[in-house]
Amino acid sequence: MSIPADTVVSQLQWRYAVKKFDSTKKIDAPTWQALEQALILSPSSYGLQPWRFLVVTAADVKSQMPALSWNQTQPQDCSHMVVFTARENLDAAYLDNYIAYTESSRGLAPGTLAGFRKMLASSVESMHSHFDWNCRQVYIALGQLMAAAAMVGVDSCPMEGISAEGYDKLLGLSGSGYRTVVGCALGYRDPSDAYASAKKVRFATEMVLQRV
Repeated sequence: MSIPADTVVSQLQWRYAVKKFDSTKKIDAPTWQALEQALILSPSSYGLQPWRFLVVTAADVKSQMPALSWNQTQPQDCSHMVVFTARENLDAAYLDNYIAYTESSRGLAPGTLAGFRKMLASSVESMHSHFDWNCRQVYIALGQLMAAAAMVGVDSCPMEGISAEGYDKLLGLSGSGYRTVVGCALGYRDPSDAYASAKKVRFATEMVLQRV
């Protein structure tokens, strides 16, 4: 089963970074469950999934977020605010757990992926910064969530204009091994948001795409 090609394009044309959400409209449970699965199914290099996604719907928590977001109101007014966090490091214990989980999930005998584990360790050891690498993986998940949301008619707004340290403190991430990277507010646009009718501006195909 696939989505018609013209639907993909039309929905991506429809989406924009919402500046004002309708705080009275909430994403229904089945739709949100699909978006959660889109997050969980996000690809990552080596499949390591060095992230955690914090879904914030509690009004008392959301009400504190604008002050930590350059006074932007999207985190408070949206239906669901997703905070993307990345692991601070990829230590041996994490790699061991990932390998064991993979072997178990695929019905493989323990130790089957020893060679893969060795290759992973070598790659990880060569990284200049685990956290920087993990942050790049997080942005893959952010893109997947936003695209999936557009396909089901849910609005979104990616948010880098936030205090990562402030979010960490608010959400109790200190000592967890994870740190805030970026946020994404999801819900439904307010009719008064003028940006909804603004022409989408993208460089022409020949300016950004080269066929080889």
